[in-house]
Amino acid sequence: MSFSAILSWTVALDWRRIAVVAIFFVTLAGIAVGRAPGLRIDRAGMALVGASLMLATGAFGFEDALKAVDLDTIALLLGMMIIVAQLRVSGFFELAGSFALRRAHGPLLLLAAIVIVTGCLSAFLVNDAICLALTPLVIDVTRRLRRNPVPYLLAVAMASNAGSVATFTGNPQNMMIGVASHIPYAQFALRLAPIAAAALLLTFCLIAVVHRREFSTPFSEADGPARARRHPWQIGKAALLTVCVIIAFFAGAPVAEAALIGGSLLLVSRAVNPKKIYAEMDGALLLMFAGLFIVVAGAEKALLTPDALAAVGRLHLENGWILSGVTAGLSNLISNVPAVLVLKPFIEASPNANQAWLVVAMSSTLAGNLTLVGSIANLIVAERAKRSDVTISFFDYLKVGLPLTVLSLGLGAFALSR
Repeated sequence: MSFSAILSWTVALDWRRIAVVAIFFVTLAGIAVGRAPGLRIDRAGMALVGASLMLATGAFGFEDALKAVDLDTIALLLGMMIIVAQLRVSGFFELAGSFALRRAHGPLLLLAAIVIVTGCLSAFLVNDAICLALTPLVIDVTRRLRRNPVPYLLAVAMASNAGSVATFTGNPQNMMIGVASHIPYAQFALRLAPIAAAALLLTFCLIAVVHRREFSTPFSEADGPARARRHPWQIGKAALLTVCVIIAFFAGAPVAEAALIGGSLLLVSRAVNPKKIYAEMDGALLLMFAGLFIVVAGAEKALLTPDALAAVGRLHLENGWILSGVTAGLSNLISNVPAVLVLKPFIEASPNANQAWLVVAMSSTLAGNLTLVGSIANLIVAERAKRSDVTISFFDYLKVGLPLTVLSLGLGAFALSR
């Protein structure tokens, strides 16, 4: 091979690497912000465009791109979406929420009920869906009681993040970690459920302190509640199958397989049109995951040189405190799901990968409580509240979110370092 041919090959390789870097960072930036200036495109669209551009650069072939999509994670997320959709359509969430809220006879009891119900449901079901279901209910209850809805909505958002730390199925990033790490479901919950419980307690205490004026006055007489449509047979069927799936998780069954089987069985119904279930599912999230898998895999192939690995090694990510800080920072910079994907190759190379995965799961989730845009769950609560003419400002959220995030991350890092 002549010198000119070698030179042209090197230049082409450098330009390809530059293109891959640009696609990677622009895609992650777009997903973090949630929109592109002048364009009507969402996060799923940006992830798919990024994946297509990775293929166009020749970073890897089409077959390699398909292999980069983790089908176990997609199957787990799909199965849980079907389960949660059936629970929502049947009226389960309204029933569970109303049962707890009717028994809250004072503002602090109401706050405690919201934190406990949201946290416990988010521990086993996808926290984004819990926020979708509970936000309108909390707004309705606080308005009938003539209370300021903002502190209680903060509780929904923050408790959904805190509670979802506990298991693989609490949020999308934990699903990815569960599939990648192969940590048993019960072992994962045993290590992280106590941290989730402590974070929920911190959520309650900080909201009560920061908004103490709201909790210093008793309830006035409430207006009559509006009756929600519920389907007892469908609620029973969905609840029974959900419990069976959770038992299968703890028994050691493959989580993706158990979720998909349980979800598919819920589609067998004489009363519920499957279109109602499909309408409740977030297909865009599945597309975003598939695109992100390809974008990150292309970046890994082009950028993970020995020098790059050595540079990351000097960060000492084997130290739980450092890894927790890096994960939290990345999660707020590029969002938690991309952060987990970016950290994945370094965690898999760690001498104690299981411990590192637990730290990443804890940190990427609790970091979502820092700001109003820190997690999708927060944005869901804020957007649903805005539709009901309730505004949660960035500063309203930060007043509680900043101390909550610092304290819960510190507590979590300490617990996992022991």
